Amino acid sequence: MKLPQPKTLKEIADFLQCEFIGDPNHVITGINEIHRVEEGDIVFVDYEKYYNKALNSKATTIIIDKEVDCPDGKGLLVSKQPFDDFNKLTKHFSPFNHFSETRGKLIEIDESAQIFANVVIGNNVKIGKNVVIYPGVVILDNTIIEDNVLIGANTVIGQHAFYYKKKGTIYDRMHTCGGVHIHANVEIGALCTIDAGVTATTIIGEGTKIDNQVQIGHDTIIGKNCLLAANVGIAGCAELKDGVTMWGQVGCASDVVVGENAVILAQSGISKSLAGHKTYFGSPAQDIRQKYREMAALRRLPEILESM
Repeated sequence: MKLPQPKTLKEIADFLQCEFIGDPNHVITGINEIHRVEEGDIVFVDYEKYYNKALNSKATTIIIDKEVDCPDGKGLLVSKQPFDDFNKLTKHFSPFNHFSETRGKLIEIDESAQIFANVVIGNNVKIGKNVVIYPGVVILDNTIIEDNVLIGANTVIGQHAFYYKKKGTIYDRMHTCGGVHIHANVEIGALCTIDAGVTATTIIGEGTKIDNQVQIGHDTIIGKNCLLAANVGIAGCAELKDGVTMWGQVGCASDVVVGENAVILAQSGISKSLAGHKTYFGSPAQDIRQKYREMAALRRLPEILESM
């Protein structure tokens, strides 16, 4: 998320009422979660094992719960509760916007779009040429839908991110202020959910086709011409390169990359990044040839035990 206007390190420290380390005039231009940070962004870290990842990321300002050496060219905001202060910033610069009608504010809809009854459209939404949106669809804030997109009945685009911090016996939700960008010629089936990015954008690449009842988590990037069958579930911050196929009920963990033109067979579970141009099966998903060898060996196990 980019700030409406750049802020200095001191201005943000004064707003959060915390100490800072670095040049008081150090410039801050955005706020982002660690997976999607860019130069000029603020990120937060509150676990020591992740300090190096945050300090060495593209982010140039870090909200951190301990005084440490400040890398050159960066600024630190020393906070007792980095998660809470990060939420405080996002809620301040991108507050929750309620709308009570079926249309929010700042909406652009091309006159060629076909929008059926009972479609709800939130704030800051852009809908392109020849888009077809079936009944019951909910399109929430900060969504871009390019030309020739089809969205099936009762699908939700832009649901808040499933991102929580456990505090004792309760869970505190990260404020969602990102969006969704659906590129041209995408088709999305009925009863799907595509979560908004926490502070950046969930992306569905051009030409991708998504079956019914598919879940795509926050900040995930789906490449061009991917094919996702029914009941696929993809966690947040995953990346599917161009041409990936996932058959029914495939589950994908967060923060993994699936390579170009990979094929994942039904009911497989992806727990780590997978190379492209291969077929995978099983949970955890393995190269299909290796998996078939394992399955053949297991079928022989009773015979082997009897011969012992």
